Amino acid sequence: MDQKKGDRAGLRLGGLVFMVCALAPFLSAQETILDSYERNFIRASLSTKAGILRDAATDDRSPEFIGQLYEFALNFSLGNAEILRGDPDMISLTVLACRGAGTAGYTASVDSLWKVFMAYRDSLTRVEALGALAHLGKGNIQVVENLNQFLANQNNLYRSGMAPDYPTLSACISALASLGNSASFPVLFSAMIAGYPNTIGQEAAQALGLIQGDYKQYLSDVIRKNPPAEKMAAFRAGMGTDRFGSAEKGQLAETALEVGLALSPAGREEDSAVSSLRYSAVSALTGLQWTEASPLVIKHFYRVQADYQNGAVSRERLLEAISCLGAMGSSDAAQALALQLGFLNSQTERSGEFDDAITLAVVNALGAIGDKSAFDYLLYISYLSYPEHIQAAAREALTQLKW
Repeated sequence: MDQKKGDRAGLRLGGLVFMVCALAPFLSAQETILDSYERNFIRASLSTKAGILRDAATDDRSPEFIGQLYEFALNFSLGNAEILRGDPDMISLTVLACRGAGTAGYTASVDSLWKVFMAYRDSLTRVEALGALAHLGKGNIQVVENLNQFLANQNNLYRSGMAPDYPTLSACISALASLGNSASFPVLFSAMIAGYPNTIGQEAAQALGLIQGDYKQYLSDVIRKNPPAEKMAAFRAGMGTDRFGSAEKGQLAETALEVGLALSPAGREEDSAVSSLRYSAVSALTGLQWTEASPLVIKHFYRVQADYQNGAVSRERLLEAISCLGAMGSSDAAQALALQLGFLNSQTERSGEFDDAITLAVVNALGAIGDKSAFDYLLYISYLSYPEHIQAAAREALTQLKW
C-alpha cells in the first residue's frame, strides 16, 4: 500500500516537472527578452548603450518590454548623474531614454523623469524630460505641482536679474499647457507678465488660453496669491475683458479691494502697488455700483479719512472714497457719510472753516443714497454759514430722502 502511494506521488511529481519543463519556454519568454536587453545594456560601453535602446525599439516584441527598458536606462542615468551628467554620451543616452519613455506611454517612469530633470542641468535632457512629463503626467497632480513650482522659481529668479535657460523655460510652459490643469493659471499668468522676451510671454498667454474653467476664479486666485504687481495686472485683465459682465467685474473689484485692505506692504514699491490696487478697485466699484462691496468700501473710506487727516493721501483720494460710498446706496454707507457731515458741520460752526469740495461731495453722496438717517445733518446745513451752492445742494439732497 505504501509502495502504491509512493508510486502515485512519484507520478504526480513527475507530471509537475514535465509541465514545468513544457511551459518553461512560455513562462520565461517575456522575462528573457527584457533580461537579455538589460544584460547587454549593462555590459555595453556608454556610447553603445544608446544603440541597444534603439535596437530594442525596433524589435517586433518591443510593446512587451520597451517601457521597462527605458525605465531601466533612466535609473542608470540617475545612478551615474553625479559624475557623468556632463558627458555627451550620457546626455545622448538620457535624452533617448526620456523621449522613449514618453513615446512608449510608460506612466511608471513619471517619478524617474522628474528626478532626471532635477539631476541634469543641460537643456537637451531637461527639454526631453519635460516633453515626456507633458505626455505621461495628465491627471497626475504631483507632476503639475512640480512643474508649477519650477516655473514659479524661474519667474522669481528672472525678476531678481538672473537669466533663465530659455529652452527649458519654454518646454515647461508647453508642458503645463498640455497638462491644462487649472492650478497652473497663477504661475502661467506670472510668467506672461514677468517681462520675458516676447516669444516666452506669448507662449505663456497661449498656455493660459488652453486652461478650461472659471476664468474669473483664476484671476481672483492671482489677485489673492500672487505678488502685488501681478495682482494689479490680473485686476486690469478682468476689468478689460469682454468675457465678464458687470456682476463678474463687480465681484473681481470687490476681491481686489478686500485684498488691498488686508495686505501689509513690505516696502515702498510694494506699498505703491497695493495702494494702486485699492484705489483702482474703488474706482471700478463706483462705476459699477456694486453694492455687495459696501462693507469694504466703508472700511476703505475710514482708512482714507484717517490718512487724509494725517497728510498721507491727497484730497482726491478722499473725494473718490466719498463718491464710492454714495454709489453703494446702502444704509450703512449713508450712516458713515452722515457722521462725516456731522463732523464737518461741527467744524464749520466752531471755526467757520470748511473744505468746499469735500462738504459738497458728502452732501451729494447722501442725496444719491436717499437714506433718511441723513435728514438732521442735511437740515442743519441751513443754520450754518455755508455758501449758497452748498445750501442749495443740501436742500436738493433733502428732497431725495426716502421716508
